[in-house]
Amino acid sequence: MGFGKKDIVKNISSKALITSKSSSLVLEAFLSFIKQNKKHRIKISKFGTYYLHKSPARIGRNPKTKEEFKIPAARKLAFKVSNKVKSILN
Repeated sequence: MGFGKKDIVKNISSKALITSKSSSLVLEAFLSFIKQNKKHRIKISKFGTYYLHKSPARIGRNPKTKEEFKIPAARKLAFKVSNKVKSILN
């Protein structure tokens, strides 16, 4: 089971004792900041780092027909979990 924006907003508002509208604005501002600064590493201490990952072009294959096709190079937003969070999860 995953969590959506509504769940995150609800959790932020209850933990920070602020309105849902305020917590929604905080979440939107954070997501906007990440989008605007996607070319830079964004490190959040004791949580993790957002960074841009470049995947090279490669050959893919349709498993059903075995037909090969070219998958173009792409840039993807990636997240590396901090050691602190890793230790909490394990």
